[in-house]
Amino acid sequence: MVLPVLALLLAVGLWSVAVAGAQLRCVDAARDGARAAARGESDAVVFAATTAAAPQGAQIAVHHEGTRIVVVVSARVGGGLGPLAAIAAPTVSATAAAESEAGP
Repeated sequence: MVLPVLALLLAVGLWSVAVAGAQLRCVDAARDGARAAARGESDAVVFAATTAAAPQGAQIAVHHEGTRIVVVVSARVGGGLGPLAAIAAPTVSATAAAESEAGP
């Protein structure tokens, strides 16, 4: 009776670590992309820098609002869970913004 409960607790713990790790990778990726865009890099370089740090399969959006650059990274965690993915696959996201160093 105790062994299935321990297995469930281990699974929930590992799932929580995976979600937290994906959230941190989204934060890092958004920050890296915003920093590259603020330096005046092209959108291709911004996407490359963001993709390198983002979780696999993440969606990346870059918005230019005047001199402000906003990078949004979102990723679905646990897509390989089969039928459980509908209830145990949250989407994590992060947004980073920076002012362009190049000016208007």
